[in-house]
Amino acid sequence: MYRTILVPLDGSQFAEHALPVAMALARRSGAGLHLVTVLTPLTAAYLEGVYVGSDDLEAELNASQRAYLDRMIARLREYIDVPITDEVRHGEVAPMLCQLASSGEFDLVVMATHGRGPMGRFWLGSVADEMIRHVTLPVLLVRPEDGDVRLDEEPDLSRVVVPLDGTPLAEQILEPAIAMAALMPGAEIDLVRVIGPAMPTVAPVDIFEPASEIERIQKEIAALQEAVRCEAETYLAGVARRLEERGLRVRTHVVMEEKPAEGILQEATAEHAGLIAMETHGRGGLSRLFRGSVADKVVRGAHVPVLVHRPVTV
Repeated sequence: MYRTILVPLDGSQFAEHALPVAMALARRSGAGLHLVTVLTPLTAAYLEGVYVGSDDLEAELNASQRAYLDRMIARLREYIDVPITDEVRHGEVAPMLCQLASSGEFDLVVMATHGRGPMGRFWLGSVADEMIRHVTLPVLLVRPEDGDVRLDEEPDLSRVVVPLDGTPLAEQILEPAIAMAALMPGAEIDLVRVIGPAMPTVAPVDIFEPASEIERIQKEIAALQEAVRCEAETYLAGVARRLEERGLRVRTHVVMEEKPAEGILQEATAEHAGLIAMETHGRGGLSRLFRGSVADKVVRGAHVPVLVHRPVTV
């Protein structure tokens, strides 16, 4: 259960696209929202030929951000009745957000993956990367869309695609995914394992090998591929049984795709998923699914929110 959800904002409409998702989760869980913006240190500057001291400029920026957060809270209270707090912090954006998220005051971070504030680029992919690498909280990344932010519309997060690779590390995403899905009526979890092909699309043929030898090799490759698929299906079925015993609706899919990120995105699109939930790292026996680059490609390619979590290693 969520108590307080941290929502970083930078004054831009792009960053505000995280708000409908955060509001939906807060409304359904009764959690509070904490809005935060971070001002980076400034040096003295000349504006239109007039010298402006950094203290004066920072005070003006601080007042501007305070006013922005006050207006945002007033807007949110038109649509949601939960505790809403806010603050303006000063420092480097990524370290400051990581410090705040690690304070123990929050249960979830919801943020847009990109956004631009009036004084520069605040929440770019690098900030999200830093959050994922250093924060043990689940981070829900929302890809901004063009157009106005609709605070009166609640996103449907009831169908959750959860990629697994057969390792306990990857399975650590299950509890955060279940906690979120449990808030949605009729939620369904789609467990997915992506396996690579055991042979290229066009098998190389050695003209000096007899046809019988080529056929034998092809049969061995096909048998290996089937064994990998069966192992993946058996694994997913075992995880599904554990979740079903807790009253959850679960489906399983084994996806054949050489590129894991593409397989995950294809499954999310085919199943009309409202959410993808995955660990940022993990390794399977026959394939390496969740290197940071895979999670990054999923986040950048997904048209639905992506819940990411850094696994705890012992």
